[in-house]
Amino acid sequence: MSEPALRTTAFGDRLTKAVDTFGPLCVGIDPHAQLLEAWGLSDDVDGLRRFAEISVEAFAGQVAIVKPQSAFFERHGSAGVAVLEEVLAGLREAGTLSLLDVKRGDIGSTMTAYADAYLSDRSPLRADAITVSPYLGFGSLQPTIELAQATGRGLFVLAMTSNPEGASVQHAVRDGVSVAESMISGVAKLNAGEPSRIGSFGLVVGATTGKDLADLGLTAALTESRAPLLAPGVGAQGATIEDVRRGFGEAERQVLPATSRDVLSAGPDPAALRARCQSVVEEAAALQR
Repeated sequence: MSEPALRTTAFGDRLTKAVDTFGPLCVGIDPHAQLLEAWGLSDDVDGLRRFAEISVEAFAGQVAIVKPQSAFFERHGSAGVAVLEEVLAGLREAGTLSLLDVKRGDIGSTMTAYADAYLSDRSPLRADAITVSPYLGFGSLQPTIELAQATGRGLFVLAMTSNPEGASVQHAVRDGVSVAESMISGVAKLNAGEPSRIGSFGLVVGATTGKDLADLGLTAALTESRAPLLAPGVGAQGATIEDVRRGFGEAERQVLPATSRDVLSAGPDPAALRARCQSVVEEAAALQR
């Protein structure tokens, strides 16, 4: 699909079609130092570029969406960011949706600049969707919301993360409403007018947070939000597809299980990566039945 068409086709529509075609899996590209070493690559820009090339070759056209983690490219400076641009361009050329994991969150002109960096048609770092942090207030996301809507792109808003420290903020309750629930509510309003099965505005909900979702009474709100639910933690972090099914309840059909290390450990051979990827795709397909 050409980029001008993004403006007339919402991200939620394109994601729905991709999930229907490839299943709900999201595969991460996380070239951290240990994986570079495991693949026999140097921890420098040359090793980073080779890792990126192999990953794009292995995953493009194989899964619904691919999630490069920006930090692992940024750590190599401007040359590393240039490699990230190449990854995003490669996914675009292959027609595979990209979700850039940047977790940006700020206010005013700074947030507007982040929006321009990742969601503008003219940016070499443009992705189909990005992750954002709402913990300066949901309203602080407005510049990214407006540009995503204008360009047919998507956002995934942090709501319920699996790190232990997150609970002190996300579980906090004010006037009977938890912070996590307020984020879910904000995303639900953005998706209300979209016709597709899932909307263009998603939520990040850790794959291991099922008990917390139940304790806070959030599973119904997740279903009603019609948000695609990025669920990191499948595989190396200990969560299974069955954990997702139990923890997300009726919202399981909205879940995009996210895995990186579990699949990437099969590298550097592209065929082995694709084989491992497909085995996880087959497991994740259970969420759509």
